[in-house]
Amino acid sequence: MITEQENPMEWALLSKELDESKEHLESLIAQLHKDGSIDENDFKVQLFHVITHLNRIWNSRAHVGEINDKDFANYSNIPKEFSPIG
Repeated sequence: MITEQENPMEWALLSKELDESKEHLESLIAQLHKDGSIDENDFKVQLFHVITHLNRIWNSRAHVGEINDKDFANYSNIPKEFSPIG
């Protein structure tokens, strides 16, 4: 796992991904409260967008250095080591 002290640039990118995840969730929640409904495809797209940010956060948590396009795409995938707990 990267740290802010040892990997300030990577830490900033991780933090940015978290902030973007939060912003997208807040926007989705606001839309749900405002409209009282949502199209299922729109809901799917918006949730997938948030999940993709979270995947990148988890998958790149130990990456040091620049992330190339291939890494970015791979880090966006669902983590292989994730499984339900309980």
